Amino acid sequence: MNLEPKDLNARDIYRIFVSVVSPKPIAWVSTVDLVGRNNLAPFSMYTMLSTVPAVLGFGVSAYHDGGKKDTIKNVEATNEFVINLVTEELSVAMNITSSSFPPEVSEFEKAGLTPVRSAMVAPPRVGQSPISLECRVLEILRFGSEPMVNSFIVGEVLLVHLDDKYCPGGVIDSERLKIVGRLGAQPPDLYCRTTDTFIMKRPES
Repeated sequence: MNLEPKDLNARDIYRIFVSVVSPKPIAWVSTVDLVGRNNLAPFSMYTMLSTVPAVLGFGVSAYHDGGKKDTIKNVEATNEFVINLVTEELSVAMNITSSSFPPEVSEFEKAGLTPVRSAMVAPPRVGQSPISLECRVLEILRFGSEPMVNSFIVGEVLLVHLDDKYCPGGVIDSERLKIVGRLGAQPPDLYCRTTDTFIMKRPES
């Protein structure tokens, strides 16, 4: 079977690519608006772009009616955000924050999470998350046409918060973190754990 994305509708394209680019890490993004209201939402179009300098990015799609999500509104207004790590024990709380609450409703409160003051940016970090990345926007890329515009936010990491218990000997223990990720569209709402791992050494060059 051969498929050309330009011949498919948005729903079918989504179903294909969330399965092809998989498993997907989750950027649990906290932002704040200009009147101080916090927002927290997960995004699985997320990746590291550079290590020196430390640059990462995540994608935010528009609502079905073309409206902007609070995350992109806040990022455009403040040029700041925090990415928080999602572990197995935080997965239920993360799922709660995926709901479309109005701006005046705090996802932190709805999910029983603690907003902790960041050191270098205005948005708070999730107190329960073992790793948080304070970021400043470098660029926002736009894809598509109005009203269905997708935004990809590129940001530089200014500060990394690490829970010491996950860093024995000063090195992050990936197995101890128990990170979760998103999988494909079928079956729907499918996630994965990082506890089933194996080691494959690189060949010597």
